[in-house]
Amino acid sequence: MSQTLPRGLVTASEMSDEARPLWLIRAEQMAAIAAQWPSSARRWLDATGFKAKPGSNALLPDEGGALFGAVSIVDDTGSPFEAARVAARVPAGDYRIARDGAVDAATAALGWALDRYRFSYARTNDSDGARLAVDPGDADVARALRLARAATLGRDLVNQPANRLGPADLAQHAVDVAAAHDADIEVIVGDELLARNFPAVFTVGQASPRAPRLIDLRWGNPDAPKVTLVGKGVCFDTGGLDLKPSAAMLMMKKDMGGAAVMLALAQAVMDAGLPVRLRLLIPAVENSVAGDAFRPGDVIDTRKGLTVEIGNTDAEGRLILADALTEADSEAPDLLIDAATLTGAARVALGTELPALFTPDDALASAFADAGAEARDPLWRLPLHGGYKKLLDSPVADLNNTGEGRFGGAITAALFLQAFVERTTRWAHLDVYGYNGKTSPGRPRGGEATALLALYDLLERRYGG
Repeated sequence: MSQTLPRGLVTASEMSDEARPLWLIRAEQMAAIAAQWPSSARRWLDATGFKAKPGSNALLPDEGGALFGAVSIVDDTGSPFEAARVAARVPAGDYRIARDGAVDAATAALGWALDRYRFSYARTNDSDGARLAVDPGDADVARALRLARAATLGRDLVNQPANRLGPADLAQHAVDVAAAHDADIEVIVGDELLARNFPAVFTVGQASPRAPRLIDLRWGNPDAPKVTLVGKGVCFDTGGLDLKPSAAMLMMKKDMGGAAVMLALAQAVMDAGLPVRLRLLIPAVENSVAGDAFRPGDVIDTRKGLTVEIGNTDAEGRLILADALTEADSEAPDLLIDAATLTGAARVALGTELPALFTPDDALASAFADAGAEARDPLWRLPLHGGYKKLLDSPVADLNNTGEGRFGGAITAALFLQAFVERTTRWAHLDVYGYNGKTSPGRPRGGEATALLALYDLLERRYGG
């Protein structure tokens, strides 16, 4: 992969000699550290009523009134999102993390990069503004840069408008990632999906002039533990014949958010050289309206051999995931994880910032909780309540693709997916949003590689980073 630094980060050799220090400190450190500053800085803080409490930030003037540094009070010193606050609060210029602060350089670098991310096709003069010095040779900083680059990839994919990111374009991005890491990749397109027994992927995508496809990437030592990632790649979702209202359709370029985070995660895993045998499966489609679109009430085939009655054509993501999960499960990997922007019900339950986690494995759920806490990227487990399986019953097929009634939608969707995972002991399903609805530190408004930090931490912990 290119080792170009993420936006807003530079090496020390690229930085001017007048780089200003940034103090990211706890409140109890303030008095001792402020004693080292020019008296002008302390007088300024007194005059402006600065209080050393979490979330407070201040610019520090020297005796001549020029800016010589800045301070930010943090509560959680391991959170890149707290460290990101200062990135948006300082004026343009070059900065470095003060060595007597409480936040390490890697955490600060990740927070800075996540916050400084921008995506736009507009012709603007938006410069890098404030720049932070990093040492890519430091192992912890290198890890932070790896995650920042992965987050950039995931965000870029979600932010691409649908006319610029269809199934073929998503596949090309995967091909590019594979080529950069000497990974093997196969893309199964159009009618070949039927010949290779991926009927649900074909059926969902057949109405679009942009042919559906299955992206299959493989990398790593064949003797290493097998980790398989599956991501929902619906590049645009009209809802099909159960057409979405226009307001709901506005956000549907992000319906490939599961594919985006899984491709980003795969890049980070390969970039780190984690000792795993990685497989990435992305069914990539566009759910369109045309004469050959699948219909409510149709009964379609799946790779597993189960038939599915279509209760709603807008519940298409679980259909394409069914084929991909069946293929993934056929190898009984050590760990199987899928991610999808699957249900509005998960957002009603948990909001847009907290991904829903489903797994039948209590130990795996605990590992996810630990990884999310360590990465400051939490998930929340919801139950695979077996009593709701009856809601997926169909009088004419093995399953219906929508649950009966309006309630428990995220759970019934997860139960539908579980029907296609039989051999794999450790499986987890993430129902993600893939978008930041508003700007907050480290999370600019727009596409997001939701749960990326937690997922990477989980794999690194489990397989030895």
